[in-house]
Amino acid sequence: MLVLSRKPRESIVIGHDIVVTVLEVRGDHVRIGIAAPNDVQVHRQEVYEVIQAANRQAAESPPEAVEMLTSIVTEREGRARS
Repeated sequence: MLVLSRKPRESIVIGHDIVVTVLEVRGDHVRIGIAAPNDVQVHRQEVYEVIQAANRQAAESPPEAVEMLTSIVTEREGRARS
């Protein structure tokens, strides 16, 4: 882990196109701004962990559920073409 000290309005650059800027330090809270390309997802860690858990749960869906969803989509596509 790289550990840096920054003051408000100072930044660090990650790669070529991600900039993390310290906006404000107040007590034990630090506000940061992150400038990143639209194709780079930026999440708070607790949100990221919830997303990962949901993805794992979806990947573990029983085959019957996948078959049911496939049949629903196929049926709707058939109606849309009519």
